[in-house]
Amino acid sequence: VQLQASGGGLVQAGGSLRLSCVVSGIIFSGNTMDWYRQAPGNQREWVATITQMDIPSYADSVKGRFTISRDNAKNSVYLQMNSLKAEDGAVYYCTPRRYNIWGQGTLVTVSS
Repeated sequence: VQLQASGGGLVQAGGSLRLSCVVSGIIFSGNTMDWYRQAPGNQREWVATITQMDIPSYADSVKGRFTISRDNAKNSVYLQMNSLKAEDGAVYYCTPRRYNIWGQGTLVTVSS
């Protein structure tokens, strides 16, 4: 299984970013996908999930600001992040829920 996350970068508080993650080596459409994040000195925390049936769920800290989506034809999962806050800064990882596999992640830095 390979996970290639991208789309991170430096953004001002209040700005937006769209993260992408291309997945290979699994039947993507049959897997629930999660986004997690880890800030320096913190534990990895769950951010959002999208099920095989396209049902999303979100951590309270991002609800109303982030949107998770998927494109099974492209084996990809996305995270649209709006109204970014300094505390959203972290390395973001996508992962298929049934596998304990983590890619390199993509770094999001939010300047206040």
